[in-house]
Amino acid sequence: MLYRSVLSADASLRTGWCWPHFSVAELACRCGGRFCGGEYWHAPGFLDGLETVRAKVRAPLIINSGHRCAGWNAAVGGAPLSQHKTIAADIRLAGHDRFTLLAAAEQAGFTGLGLARSFLHIDRRARPARWFYPGSETVWKR
Repeated sequence: MLYRSVLSADASLRTGWCWPHFSVAELACRCGGRFCGGEYWHAPGFLDGLETVRAKVRAPLIINSGHRCAGWNAAVGGAPLSQHKTIAADIRLAGHDRFTLLAAAEQAGFTGLGLARSFLHIDRRARPARWFYPGSETVWKR
């Protein structure tokens, strides 16, 4: 469900929020008001998966990018049909073993897996997909 701002999402979801390691703000659009008011896409199953990944890796997950409004997605060079326009997450790899994080994401049911040099993209698309971002293949080879 799309909320038009972090404030409206926080107000609506505050009493039922059951994902202690994540917040609306860290998963909301980060365009800074250039294109939207801080849109947030609420997907409980996605959040459950994030909590599962965090529990498996036993460490905090830093989200580089969550939901993106259409304007911000275009501005940052996102794909026109990017999963970020609903909900996806780019998780910073620093402090994590990339292969452990990838395995945890797979086990948690994430089906879209983008392998970058400094982050792991995760989403829950209908048809599974895995890809390398430019220049990242070598760091993902064992």
